[in-house]
Amino acid sequence: MGITIGSGIFRTPPTIAGLVANPLVIMGLWTAFGLISICGALVIAELSSLLPQAGGVYVYLREAYGDAAAFVFGWLYTLITTPTTIAALSVVFAEFLLNLLGLPVDAKVQTIAIIGIIILTVANVLGARVGAAVSELTTLVKVIALAAIILGTFLFAHGSLSHFTSGGVVHGAGLARAVAAVIWTYDGWVAVSMIAGEVVAPERLMKRIIIIGMLVIVTLYIGANLAYFYVMPVSVMAQQKEAIARTVMTAIGGRGAGALIMIAIMTSVFGALNGNLLAKPRVAYAMARDGLIFSFLGTTHPRWATPWVAVVIQGVVGIVMVLTLKDYDSLITYFVVVEWAALIFSIGAVFVLRRKLPTAPRPFRTPAYPFVPLVFVVGTIIGLSAIVWGQIQAGNFSPVYGLGIAAAGFPVHYLWKRFQLTPRGSPGRNQ
Repeated sequence: MGITIGSGIFRTPPTIAGLVANPLVIMGLWTAFGLISICGALVIAELSSLLPQAGGVYVYLREAYGDAAAFVFGWLYTLITTPTTIAALSVVFAEFLLNLLGLPVDAKVQTIAIIGIIILTVANVLGARVGAAVSELTTLVKVIALAAIILGTFLFAHGSLSHFTSGGVVHGAGLARAVAAVIWTYDGWVAVSMIAGEVVAPERLMKRIIIIGMLVIVTLYIGANLAYFYVMPVSVMAQQKEAIARTVMTAIGGRGAGALIMIAIMTSVFGALNGNLLAKPRVAYAMARDGLIFSFLGTTHPRWATPWVAVVIQGVVGIVMVLTLKDYDSLITYFVVVEWAALIFSIGAVFVLRRKLPTAPRPFRTPAYPFVPLVFVVGTIIGLSAIVWGQIQAGNFSPVYGLGIAAAGFPVHYLWKRFQLTPRGSPGRNQ
């Protein structure tokens, strides 16, 4: 939960309200992609119990489709998706901090963001246990914060159920663009599978971590949106400039409550940033162990047994992205399309591995197979197609460029193998 509950639920609702002027349609989006995410989580629970190794999705793709597909996924995670996610979360944290202090959002954003990345990079080099402790603490705070918003709204706020039925005309292009914001908010649930190799008894614990975590997240997200709409109509929500949760809590308990929830929001973002630095460098680590990238990325610390080189490099590249980050909304759309396109093949790996490894032990099996993975695959294809269409209608071709970068990973992998830039073997995948 520490990775998934990040900036999205506290930042995207006003954006979505501005694109889709109908509360019922908006709630439909949150519910639909919540169910799609749960379906994906159920499949990942099976795959992580089948292959409980560091690297998660990268490992599933390698075993299902071969080195080339796995390399492309690792290529995106190592060089593009993870550093940009780290940069975006750190910048949002800095913006919220300046907002809380009543200071202008200026060049200090970059300084604060970089300091945050450095602190969490060091924490995760010291060990997954240290990084996980940070994640557990921040996860607890953010869950309490969302629960406070939901319960506080329905117990003490002066809202109206009429807000749910008021709204304007929904335009296709706006609806398509709003899908990206919803998916971004749910994104991150798959990253927990990347630390399966470092979890004690992963075949037993990973399914609990993934499934229970997603059920809690979907419940909190839908509850938070119900609370937002109960307090204000969609037209007012679309005009919110600061964190919407702060506006709601200020209306309930005054400025002190608004400031307190803002601190909780910052804790949420900080926890998501930590979760990304904890889990996602394991992809580069697993790739290095398979000889698909520079071998030094597979180096583990002699004392703390963490892939410290991969963690540090992801932090450094994240800092570079902070210095070049331009537009938050454009970036999340860009990387949602690329990352969830890769997830389609990741979830689809369950079909391949059921055939390739029919007798392999699976402590957890996806219920209602094959319908559950099909719901994720089909629903995600529809969602991503809508996003790309909506962005093209708005004159933004960045998602297309992102898919092009993903496809470029295949010739890069071919050249890498042809010219043997990295010798394969030491240490190998079977060690």
